[in-house]
Amino acid sequence: MNTPLNPHPTPLIAVSHLYKSVLDVGGQLDILRDIDFALAAQSSLAIVGASGSGKSTLLSIMAGLDTPSQGTVVLAGQDMFAIDEDARAALRAREIGFVFQSFQLLGHMTALENVMLPFELAGQASPRDAARAMLERVGLGERLNHYPKVLSGGEQQRVALARAFVVKPSLLLADEPTGSLDHASGERIMDLMFDLNQELGTTLVLVTHDLKLAARCQHVITIIGGQLS
Repeated sequence: MNTPLNPHPTPLIAVSHLYKSVLDVGGQLDILRDIDFALAAQSSLAIVGASGSGKSTLLSIMAGLDTPSQGTVVLAGQDMFAIDEDARAALRAREIGFVFQSFQLLGHMTALENVMLPFELAGQASPRDAARAMLERVGLGERLNHYPKVLSGGEQQRVALARAFVVKPSLLLADEPTGSLDHASGERIMDLMFDLNQELGTTLVLVTHDLKLAARCQHVITIIGGQLS
């Protein structure tokens, strides 16, 4: 049974009175309205809601990839929108991992090179051993030198998981991580994601339409028309 999502004295991430509005041909469109919650370290949260409810926009703002019209996001004690984009990018590289529905692997890189990429983007020495160990952990030790085009969808998502977890981020954001997979592959991916969440102590936030998947998280919030329900 999911527990209530209450503010923690020292949350890993706190989203405070968040609003997001854009202008379109019909005038102002309110995407998010007064989103407010906090999440403790090493916990898990599912964000559910209909298509167009604002779930992915919220995830993007939590990552610092999009900016709110109003409100704050504090990650690991840092107000993400009180710093410039370069500092925000450095914070992302240090604290956040991503898993996308469409995998977002680089086609010209092998599985191993894709998993090494976060270290290279952070300016660290190429950690081939760490990348290899993480691919072995997700069951792809025999596929290190394969390119994405010859991997199945489930294998590509396991590479994406390895890439997200290899730097041991404090926060993992996943946007419909099983949406492109068949049921059996999706089940394996989610088992693996929750296993890694527990092993590495990473806080997990995922956007999903799957209520069965959401029920596996400690906390669930529902967004309807840009507002918490």
